[in-house]
Amino acid sequence: MIFALVLIPVIAAALAMLIRSDVLCRGVLVLTAAVHAGLTGWAWIARPEPVMKGWLAIDDLGLLFLSIVSLLFLTATIYAVGYLRNEHGGEQEDMEEGFLFNNAPEARFTGCLLMFLATMTLVTVSRHLGLLWVAVEATTLASAPLIYFHRHHRSLEATWKYLLICSVGIALALLGNFFLVVAASVPESGSVSLMLSDLIGLGEKMQTPWLKAAFLFLLVGYGTKMGLAPLHTWLPDAHSESPSVVSALLSGALLNCAFLGILRGHQICRAAGLEMFSRDLLILFGLISIGWAAVFILNQADYKRMLAYSSVEHMGILALGVGVGGGAIFGAMLHAVNHSLTKAMLFLVAGNILAAYKTKSTADVRGVVRALPISGVLWVAGFLAITGMPPFGIFMSKLTIIKAMLDQGRGWMTAGFLGMLAVIFVGMSATMLKMAQGRAPEMRLGEMKSEKIWSLVPPAILSVLILILGLYIPPVVSEVLGDVAKALGGE
Repeated sequence: MIFALVLIPVIAAALAMLIRSDVLCRGVLVLTAAVHAGLTGWAWIARPEPVMKGWLAIDDLGLLFLSIVSLLFLTATIYAVGYLRNEHGGEQEDMEEGFLFNNAPEARFTGCLLMFLATMTLVTVSRHLGLLWVAVEATTLASAPLIYFHRHHRSLEATWKYLLICSVGIALALLGNFFLVVAASVPESGSVSLMLSDLIGLGEKMQTPWLKAAFLFLLVGYGTKMGLAPLHTWLPDAHSESPSVVSALLSGALLNCAFLGILRGHQICRAAGLEMFSRDLLILFGLISIGWAAVFILNQADYKRMLAYSSVEHMGILALGVGVGGGAIFGAMLHAVNHSLTKAMLFLVAGNILAAYKTKSTADVRGVVRALPISGVLWVAGFLAITGMPPFGIFMSKLTIIKAMLDQGRGWMTAGFLGMLAVIFVGMSATMLKMAQGRAPEMRLGEMKSEKIWSLVPPAILSVLILILGLYIPPVVSEVLGDVAKALGGE
C-alpha cells in the first residue's frame, strides 16, 4: 500500500503529460486524488507493513500529515477542474504538442500537481532521514512550475525566490544530516544509520555537541521551507503569485511536510536527553514568527499576501506548541489540522474573489457578500476561523496551547502570545471585514459572472470540517492526536 500511495501519483503524472485531451487529463487528476484519499483512509483501518527494510513506514505522526495532504489535494483537484477550464491552459502560443510529451500548459500543470502529491506523500512515509531530505527537496522541484503557471514577471520572480531560498534551506538541512551521522558515530552504534528508529535507539549514547548542531541546522533548514521567520521570505511572494489552488496546497500541506522534518529531529533530541534544548529553540522561533507576522499583517495591501503572513503566524504557533510541551503538543497537532483546512479554504475563496474583481488589492475589493453571496459568507467564516473565534476548530487548538502555558506558569509568555494574537486579529479584521462589507463598484457588478458550483463546494466542505472540529473531535482522530503527542513528549 505504501508503494501505491507514492507510485500511483507518479504514474498518473506521466500519463497526464502524454494525454492530448484536457478533459481526460482533468479526469486523471480527480481519479488519482480520489484513489489516493481512499488508500489513505484504508491506512487508518489497516496500518500497512513497512517496506524497503523500514525506510518507508507509516507511524501516527506520518499518518496525520499524510491525511491532511490527501484530503486537501482531493478538495483542491475538484476546484482545479473548473479553474483550469476557465484558464484555458494558459497562453495559446504555448499549446503546441511535443514529440513525447504534451507541452500544453495545462498538461504540465497537472503533471507537476500530481508529482507534488507524490513527493509530499513520500515525505510523510519516510523513516530514513536521508530519504526524507530527498523528498523535501523533491517537493520544491515539483511545485516550482506550479507557481509560474501564469507566466507573469512577478510569477517568475516568486518562483526563483522560492527555488533559491528553499535550496539554501535544504542545503542547511543536509548539513544537519551530516552532523547526525557524526553524532551517531559512537563505538556502540557499529555502522552509522540515518534510520529514525536506529537514531532514537541510540538515546543518550549520541555525542551531545554534534546532536545539538544537527538539530539547529535541521530547524533552520526545514524551518526555511516551513516558513518560520525570519527564514520565511519566499512565502509571501510564492503564495501571492501562485494560482489559488496551488496556494491552498502550499500553505495547507507543504508547510506541514517541512514541519515533519523538524519534528523528526525533535524526536531524536528527546531520546538523547536534549528535549529542553530543542523545545527552547522551537519556542524562540515560534514567538519570532508570530510577532513578525503581526507586524506585516497590519495594513497589508494584498489579501493573498495577508493570508501568506497568516501562515507564518500559524507555523509559529505550531513550533511554540511543541516547544511548550505537555498538553500544548496535543494542541499543536490539532492546530496543524485546523490551520491546514482553514487556510486552504481561505485561499480557494480568495481565488473566487480574484476571479470576480480581477485584483488582489484590498482597497479595490468591497461588497463581496453582496457581489458573491456564498463566497462572501465563506470569507467571513474563514476570517472568524483563522483568527481563533469560537466555535471553529482553531479556537480549541489555541485554547489548548494557552491552557498548557498557564499550567506551566508561563504567564509572561502567555500574555505576549495573546497580545500578538490581538494585533493579528485587528489587522485581519480591518482588511477582511472591509472587503466583505460595503458596496461593490457598479462596473464590477456588471462584469461579474455567477458563482460556479465547482468554486464553492470545495471551500464549503472545508468550512464544515473546521466547524465540526471546533464542536466535536471524532474519537479515532483524538486517539491518533494523543499518540502523536506522546511520541513527541506531550501528554
